[in-house]
This record gives sequence, structure tokens and C-alpha cells, in this order.
Amino acid sequence: MTFEETYLNDNILDALYDMHFEEMTPIQEKCIPEILDERDLIGIAQTGTGKTAAYLLPILSMLDDGGYPKDAVNCIVMAPTRELAQQIDQAMQGFGYYLDGISSVAVYGGNDGSRFDVETKGLKMGADVIIATPGRLLSHIRMGHLDLSRLSFFVLDEADRMLDMGFSDDILSIAKLLPKEHQTIMFSATMPQKIQQLARTLLTDPVEVKIAVSKPAEKIQQSAYVCYEPQKLGIIRSLFKAGELERVIIFSGKKDKVKDITRELKRMNINCAAMHSDLSQAERDDVMYRFKVGQVSVLVATDIVARGIDIDDILCVINYDVPRDAEDYVHRIGRTARAQRDGVAITLVSDNDMRYFSDIERFLEREIQKNVLPEGLGEGPEYRPTSPRKSSRGRGGRSRGGRSNGGNGNGSSKNKKRNHRGGRNKKTQPKA
Repeated sequence: MTFEETYLNDNILDALYDMHFEEMTPIQEKCIPEILDERDLIGIAQTGTGKTAAYLLPILSMLDDGGYPKDAVNCIVMAPTRELAQQIDQAMQGFGYYLDGISSVAVYGGNDGSRFDVETKGLKMGADVIIATPGRLLSHIRMGHLDLSRLSFFVLDEADRMLDMGFSDDILSIAKLLPKEHQTIMFSATMPQKIQQLARTLLTDPVEVKIAVSKPAEKIQQSAYVCYEPQKLGIIRSLFKAGELERVIIFSGKKDKVKDITRELKRMNINCAAMHSDLSQAERDDVMYRFKVGQVSVLVATDIVARGIDIDDILCVINYDVPRDAEDYVHRIGRTARAQRDGVAITLVSDNDMRYFSDIERFLEREIQKNVLPEGLGEGPEYRPTSPRKSSRGRGGRSRGGRSNGGNGNGSSKNKKRNHRGGRNKKTQPKA
């Protein structure tokens, strides 16, 4: 299905034309008509499926069509991290290129006072769309810099990450300030019980759209070491002694383990850096920059970088512990084998992690190769796959057809406006 088959307005379609976007991704095809029909919606989709466009395009189209107050904040887009807020803001600039009357401000923490002053000025001048992290937005609200009483659109992007990072109370505090009549849109990569509860609290009769998580790229060579917890650092030492490992991300679910691994690698004179929630935003930005440009060879991180960070040359991902959700495993190892490159994914499976790793193998519908433990570490536990556990996930999504008639009544001018630009360079997968 193409974007021109929807009721997105002329200015949005012109911007998409200039960006060479024509065919919609599955999440866009299912969500855009529902949002244009003013339905609350919860979308379950992983990073890279085009979900940012799935909510920004219809919202911007409706705002541009008019009927919303010019002197009010009309849309809030909440994001868990500064990095994601910046990516959404960049997408906003592209999609809104022809929207002369629509303004936006990005609001996120981890900056010096001058950035806060710039944000404050932008908010006081008025903005139709605010893209924000929860804590920073609350700071501006408490200082009286914005009023949400006439808001029309409330978007939660990567809601599961926001809850994992402890933003539940902040989200609920912001939601209490919204008017009774508004449209709420929530996106999450997973659907655990806490997300279902948040959806019941914030959404009214929502449409649910679920896009199945893609299996890992075939180019990723997956394997595992079955071991006891105390053997894990020995395996890490052996992996780095065996060869020149560069452009590596090591994931752990706990920041204390991230610190332990980083200390051990530094003892081995490995050029590494840690990324976890104890770092300030400025420190996280510095670490990520140094890793991106190659000043750091190995990044040891919590799941703060498992999704949404585009680094194309990662050669190896090591899971120091097993993610509790199969979809999180896919997100982690998906950092490698990007841009047509090969990649390696190694997982350390302790005796306590076997049931979670069994879930991952069932999800992938394949058995992952088990490696022999390095010499000198002794014997590991026997791998014992477990029976499937009962899932707490919600039901699959549904999709309704678009409106049978509608639009903004200017289709002929739309076609005329774009015809002079020559032939299209068709691109089928906008991943905004």
C-alpha cells in the first residue's frame, strides 16, 4: 500500500515524495488509517519497522489540515532517552518540511543550563509538537513553561523502556494534566503485564496493532557457552585473548556487572568503555561518540543501547547474561550484521538462565550452537531445555480499512504539485 492511498494531506505527501518514500511498512499500513480516524491505538513493533512515521505522519497531517488551537500545545511525544528524542525530532523536521504553520520543540535532559534556556524560550513562543523525555518535561511543567490543558495528541514511544527506566510515575503525573478528550497513541516493543496495565489506564477503547518481531538476520553467527555464573569472566578473558576482537558490544542486564566486566577488560588493556544509568547524560553522550568514531573498541552496556542506536559496523555482540524476553534477545544481537555485513552473537548461559534461553530457541525455532568451555575453566552445567512457559502477552492486533471517502478535497492540486518533480526513485522501507 502506498502513502498516496491514505488520507495524508498534500504537504505530508510532498515531503515523503522528496524523501523517496512511497510504499508503507506493515506497521504504517495498519496504524496510519486508525490514527487518522481519531482512534486510540497501541502498537507492538520493534525498532526499525517504521513506527515513528506511523504516528508522526497522521498527526502532522491532521494538525496541518487545521481545526486545532494555534495558541496551545497540541501534541506531546514522550521518549525514554535523549537519543531517541533526537531521532524523533530529526524525523519531524523531514516530514514537516512543507508545514509552515507547525512548530516543534525537542526537550530532553543531560544538558547544561544554556540548553534549558533555549528549550524554555521555544516553549514560551509556543509549539504545536513537543518531543520530550519524561523528567525534563515535568521540570518545565513545574516551572510553568507550558500548559497541557488543551492537548489533542499524547504519544508514548517505546513505552516498555520508559517503564523499565522508572518513568511510570512521571508518565502518570503528566497524563493527569491532560484534558479528558484527547487521542492517546502508545508504542512498545513488547507487551508485558505492566504495559497492558498502563494501556488500560491511559487509552480508551484502543485499536491494537501487533507486528511480529523479525527473526535475527541470517548473517549473524549465533552460539552460546553453557556455564556457571563464576565462569563468565573467564570466558570473556578467553574470547579476547583468542583474537583481536574489535567493534564489540557486551550486554548485561545489571549495571554492577557492566562495571565488573569493564574493570576486567581494562586490566587486560582492552580499549573499552561502560554505558549504564549511573552515568550523566553528558558522560553517556561522550562514551557513545567515542565508540561510534572508533576511539573505543568495546562497549559494555546495559540494555540502554539495545534498541534505536544505529551503528553499522558492530562485528560482535556478547550477551553476558540471557535477556528475560526473546524479543530483547533479537534487539540486542540486531546491533550486529547491519548494512549487509556479517556478525557474531555469543551468549553466556548460566544454570539459572537456561529456561530463558530455551524460550529464545523456541522463538527462533532453532537450536543455537553450544560451544565447548575454554580450557582451564572446568566443566559447565548440562544444558537442560525447559518446557514452554505460559505467556502474558496480549492478543494480536487488528486493522480496519481506511475511510471510504474523505481527504482534504484538494487531490487534483496535490497531483499537480508533484508532477513537475520528474520520475520517482521508489523506496519501499522508510525506517523512521
